Amino acid sequence: MGTQAFTPDYSNEVDERDAREKAIDEWLPITSSRDAKWWYSAFHNVTAIVGAGVLSLPYAMAHLGWGPGVGVLVISWIITLYTLWQMVEMHEIVPGKRFDRYHELGQHAFGEKLGLYIVIPPQLIVQAGADIVYMVTGGRCLLRFHELVCKDCKKIKLTYFIMIFASVQFVLCHLPNFNAIYGVSLAAAVMSLSYSTIAWGASLNNGVQPHVQYGYKATTTSGTFFMFFNSLGSVAFAYAGHNVVLEIQATMPSTPEKPSKGPMWRGVIAAYVAVAICYFPVALIGYRIFGDKVDENIFKTLEKPVWLIAMANLFVVVHLIGGYQIYAMPVFDMIEYVLVKKLKFKPSWTLRIVSRNVYVAFTMFVGITIPFFDGLLGFFGGFAFASTTYFLPCIIWLAIHKPRKFSLSWFTNWICIVLGVILMIVASIGGLRQIILKAKDYKFFS
Repeated sequence: MGTQAFTPDYSNEVDERDAREKAIDEWLPITSSRDAKWWYSAFHNVTAIVGAGVLSLPYAMAHLGWGPGVGVLVISWIITLYTLWQMVEMHEIVPGKRFDRYHELGQHAFGEKLGLYIVIPPQLIVQAGADIVYMVTGGRCLLRFHELVCKDCKKIKLTYFIMIFASVQFVLCHLPNFNAIYGVSLAAAVMSLSYSTIAWGASLNNGVQPHVQYGYKATTTSGTFFMFFNSLGSVAFAYAGHNVVLEIQATMPSTPEKPSKGPMWRGVIAAYVAVAICYFPVALIGYRIFGDKVDENIFKTLEKPVWLIAMANLFVVVHLIGGYQIYAMPVFDMIEYVLVKKLKFKPSWTLRIVSRNVYVAFTMFVGITIPFFDGLLGFFGGFAFASTTYFLPCIIWLAIHKPRKFSLSWFTNWICIVLGVILMIVASIGGLRQIILKAKDYKFFS
């Protein structure tokens, strides 16, 4: 009588695991909702790309001059639109699979471990760094508003205004996913267009100033050289939406007949038109009117009318509130992904409340402790912004598509890679010099 080998049935175990993984994906903020419209992409991208840094573009022009300044503005707009298109195209490059997160695309191109090491560090630097800068800048704008509308009031430290800005984030951070913050993002996008229009409109109203000059702002040869580098980075780093674009696209419905790249691309085009409307008039008109006398923030140069400048500062605050959430949502997703999938915590509102409040508290604490963090980000961001925005998408494209050597696609991507690497190096050099020069004036908890 023969014996029959026993074959265990693993189908139930596999089904349970798949069901558990699906339930987790439906809970995580990036993959929990996939019913976004194309216009969600438009104002999410406007909110992500157009930061308060647009107000420093005339100052950057004063260190670049007309030719290089206009050239960098235009070339950066074209290159980043091209690399953004690449990422939208690669979101569903594998049939039946969606790369919902930047690092997942990196893992597909470079391998499971190497992809994480290449993508996660610079992406986190951009996202967490931007949120810290938004904390500080939001506090400064509230402080400026207070000074403008209440000139005789008692002086209040920047710390308290950062805490006021953070208190809003402690509430909004509990919105579950990208689609839940579309209203906040829409308000932020409208505000970015509004304060940018105020910046160039009020400049035009002032008219070209007497004795305006368009020579380089720095007074020494070395100063001109290094500030050129630093300003090159300031203009180029104004385009940072790539760090959240796959996560935004993940919120859109997709079928083989109607892939998500169609509506996503429409949203990106609308966003980049809005970016051009914000960036080019502010940079060119602001520099044309004030020349090398323009301040780091054009609203400091535009002191009158007081009510308009005060209102513009509030507009900036509203935009920064939405911008903070756009950059924070992928970080929330990373934290919750690790806690639930790697450390096996149970998905719950308690876990989400604790983890997100800790992150907001961390960015607030760093902003209060180091209120000059935006100066430091010029250096650290040199590695992060340039890589994730200018040349990493091109490297991934070459690794996945493998275009024919010396073809148009091959040449285009290598040009972007070379320019991006050069930008990363020179911007880091310029940023490091600025840190060294200002180190003596830095004060913790100021």
